[in-house]
Formats: sequence, structure tokens, C-alpha cells
Amino acid sequence: MLIAFTTLTVLTIGGCAETAAPPVPFRPVPAERIVLPGYTQPGEGRVAVDVRRERTNDLVVKFRDAPLYVDGERVTDLMNGEHVVLYLRAGVHRIGATTQFDPVVEIRFVVDPRYTNIANVSFDTGHRILIRRVAH
Repeated sequence: MLIAFTTLTVLTIGGCAETAAPPVPFRPVPAERIVLPGYTQPGEGRVAVDVRRERTNDLVVKFRDAPLYVDGERVTDLMNGEHVVLYLRAGVHRIGATTQFDPVVEIRFVVDPRYTNIANVSFDTGHRILIRRVAH
């Protein structure tokens, strides 16, 4: 009887083990946080560039805002799990991000209508901001 009870208890507790959460879509940046709305409006000859801030549970960086820059101009702030779609002319642009603790980190971003244009903002293990192009 004790063995049966122990086995049942182990199976019950094992069934309560944490499972990986399903991926959650990125939330759009609210319109009131867009500083330069011209960058977020589609237009003739403009190409969509999706800039995403990866979700993290790391409390050191989770609640930090990450100001986003295009060609040296501040466009918006990205919070944990948010994204913004920028509409840029084809060609080379500088896309950068920062925090109150980091200098602006920029990448040279070639906008091309033939490709999916995605940039990813995240943090390294030292809690420093990173930005990179994502291949799709």
C-alpha cells in the first residue's frame, strides 16, 4: 500500500512540472510613445523594417526602456516584448538602441525590398544592450 501511494504521489507531482510557455507575439509599441511618427507610416518607395525587443525574465533589464534610433534620430522607446515597424527607403541606414546605462549601439542596416527586414534588440549576459539583423 505504501509503495502504491508513493508511486501515485510521484506521478502526480511529476505531472505538475513546469512546461515551456508557448511563444507569445510581440506587442506593438503604443502610438503615444512614437516620437517621430513619419518613420512608422507606410509610403511610396518605403520598405517595412520590423524592430523587435526580445522578451526576458531578467529583472535587471526587463523594465528598462530602450530608446530606438534611425539615422541618429530617436523614433520611440521599446519595452520588453514590443516591436515597431519602421518604413524606410531602400538603402543603408543606421539603426541603434540604448538604455540609460549604455551608449547608443548602432548597426549598419541595408534595407532591401527583396528581403524580410528584421532587427532584434536584446541584452547580453552582462546586461548590455545589443542590436543585430535577423536573417529570415
